[in-house]
Amino acid sequence: MVERPDVDENKRTTLRRFAVLGAATPLASFGASAESGESEARDAIAGYVATTPGAHFSKVRDDLKLGTGEAQHHLRQLLDADVVESRRDGDYRRFYPAEQFSAFEQVALGYLRRDTPRGMLVELLRDPDATGSDLADALDVSRPTVSKYAANLEEVGLLDREDGYAVRKPETVITLVVRYADSLGERAATFAAEADDFISFDP
Repeated sequence: MVERPDVDENKRTTLRRFAVLGAATPLASFGASAESGESEARDAIAGYVATTPGAHFSKVRDDLKLGTGEAQHHLRQLLDADVVESRRDGDYRRFYPAEQFSAFEQVALGYLRRDTPRGMLVELLRDPDATGSDLADALDVSRPTVSKYAANLEEVGLLDREDGYAVRKPETVITLVVRYADSLGERAATFAAEADDFISFDP
């Protein structure tokens, strides 16, 4: 097999970028005795999870350009060291910095990492009176698709469907969208830039 130095260098650059963030976590002391390459990979995973909470295994592996076994090994080490924690989300296992998010926030972040549910939540935060048809038009999906995901969101406690659609704990969801907008796509980033218009204070 022909080696591709450009790919290896690209991987090293990606790992170094996230390792800087990971070094600021409790992993710094945990990885100190490890070999340099292993420490860098674990630091990078910790940094990635810190900036992309709710990412599932395949996204962590692919975005950091790690092999499956390599990613599994380092994530197991991080889980054992209580640097990160995970939560099962249907077919996915999602990862979060340890002891940073409530159960509700973890669930919200998991669904904010799914295209259609994220779009629905953001549109409802923008327009709480939006109907199922409004959401379907805004997201360019079918009405049955909106209904299916609305049922999912209600089941996990993120949506109330008693009288139309209403996001539960909207202030919390807005905070998560704004904080992690850079990793949630263009619609979230646009919303984050205008978030002040959607937050009301009642002193």
